[in-house]
This record gives sequence, C-alpha cells and structure tokens, in this order.
Amino acid sequence: MTRQEIEKEIRAIFLREFEVENPEPDVNLRDAYGFDSIDAIELLMEIEKVLGTELTQAEKKKAMDIRTLNQIIDYVQILADCRQTESEKN
Repeated sequence: MTRQEIEKEIRAIFLREFEVENPEPDVNLRDAYGFDSIDAIELLMEIEKVLGTELTQAEKKKAMDIRTLNQIIDYVQILADCRQTESEKN
C-alpha cells in the first residue's frame, strides 16, 4: 500500500467510526477530538481490517504512543511494509 492509500483509508475510518471529518495531520487527537483509549482500541481493530491480519501484542503496544494522524499513517505504513516483505519471503 502506498502512503496515499493508507491516508485515504485512515481518514475514511475517522469519518465513519469517529465522525471526525478531515482530521489535522499533526494535532494531538486526544486534545483536538476527544480521542480516548476506547477509540484507540476501535482504531486498532479497523487497522487490522485494512491490513487483513491481526496485530501482535508488540504491535499493539507500540501503538500506545501514537498521538497524531501522521503517526498513525506512519505506523500503518511500517506494518504494511513488514507484512509485504514477509509474504514475499514465503
């Protein structure tokens, strides 16, 4: 997946699941939109759908430091790249 495809998917999730239209890329989601830990869990479940695989505990733990839309996109890009590399090896 390209970064643009990931961003489009994440923005669609924010609109559909959290009713946040066009979130700012570098603002703290908690401060700007009231994003809480329940929202974070829901977002991780949606990311799993986008990736087509479950996240490991280590991947979920890494997500706990994410605060902005750009950080979410970077996170998903890394996960997608890792999964692509793994599938190419197999």
